Amino acid sequence: SMPPEMLLKIFSYLDAVSLLCVGCVNKHFYHLANDNGIWLKIYSNCFQPKKTIWATNSEQTETVSLGYAALHNRKPGYWKKEYIFKQIAAVKTRVMQLVKPVDPYTGLPCRNREAIKAFGLSWIIVLKDKNGKEYVIKKAKLSFKDTSVTIRWHSMNWPCLDILSTLKLFGVTPLFPDQSRPSSKDGPHRRSLIAEYHLANLTESSVALGADKLVQLFNLNPGLLIGLWKEKNEIAFVTASLHYYQLLERSILGSATVEYTLPPNKPVLDDIDPEYGLHNYDLHLDMHGGSWTFLCGTFKNLFCRKDDIENGYLRLTVISLKDNTKHLPLIGTVGFSWETDVFKGNVKDCYVMDVTLLDENEKPFWCFSAPAYIRPSSRACSLFDYMGHMYTTDYADSEGKVCFELVWLEETKEYFIVNLVLYISIKKVNKWYGTNY
Repeated sequence: SMPPEMLLKIFSYLDAVSLLCVGCVNKHFYHLANDNGIWLKIYSNCFQPKKTIWATNSEQTETVSLGYAALHNRKPGYWKKEYIFKQIAAVKTRVMQLVKPVDPYTGLPCRNREAIKAFGLSWIIVLKDKNGKEYVIKKAKLSFKDTSVTIRWHSMNWPCLDILSTLKLFGVTPLFPDQSRPSSKDGPHRRSLIAEYHLANLTESSVALGADKLVQLFNLNPGLLIGLWKEKNEIAFVTASLHYYQLLERSILGSATVEYTLPPNKPVLDDIDPEYGLHNYDLHLDMHGGSWTFLCGTFKNLFCRKDDIENGYLRLTVISLKDNTKHLPLIGTVGFSWETDVFKGNVKDCYVMDVTLLDENEKPFWCFSAPAYIRPSSRACSLFDYMGHMYTTDYADSEGKVCFELVWLEETKEYFIVNLVLYISIKKVNKWYGTNY
């Protein structure tokens, strides 16, 4: 029953966050909270302290005073939208500044943790059932590695798997990040779509990685691991692996419906003979499962000659069967550790593979973080230096493949990597360099 004029007077004392929250109460409050006079004051205090507003379009730049024209020649909510767009643009600028410093060890942005804290960044998954109803799972745990972050969700109230159609992974940031005060969980946030997965016929359409006494693991590309209770065939937990190369951009710069895509590479021309092929590539490899790291190393000066191009791929040999001086052990017992509110376990021979391949200019060329598993090989061990069974583990996407061969040494209870080869798609190489291999 309060007159609108009195409500507007009260609303005029609110900050932007509180004003947006008030606008969610009902339709009446929403229209009042869109008042151009209130938002113009907020806008000018933040962006134009000299009481002048520059409204820019594709054709001209004009100066708008804080008088009658700025208020009455605009549709309701205009200055609210302008303020929000400017804040989002400022966030994007800060993101790009934070990702500029590069770690010389990995070739990746080195201020990821600082940026996550600065922007109040978190991640959620949204499950959608076949009737369109959505279930938001927020509670998550983070674990950081050299080149990736692993995010885990578990809940006692997962919806029934049979009724679910899709799962969406989002990065979530406060609409107005303010480092001077903690982010409000109930304040206005924006979502950035990272990936969308289809859950229909999950056990038939996805890759089964392994199981222990309680759960089965299924892999959905890119980088999503779903654990199902074996007896009930219902979700126990969800784990997402995000590589630092695209972590901030994909988690902050996308929209709620469209994934963010990195700008195309600008090739650096050199005078190397094109017959020489790829050269001076560096690989950083991290194999881990939960808190335990099985292998973390860097391999320098990888190369591929024209003769190594076959079946649409260029081959980069990292570890060769013939050179036993470069064979490497995996430290510890390989397995993926998981936990929920009540139970925890470890799925043997499953792990997360982080691959960072840098080109000759030390720019990230091919990067990913994804679940993988070790399985018996059909090939018998022909190496005189090892007495054990052969195993393989691999990964493949549209840009390339990673293929391992390992030997299990029963005496020491450990795997040895005896062969490691990267296969890079010719299409990716041509797109990256603007060439035609």
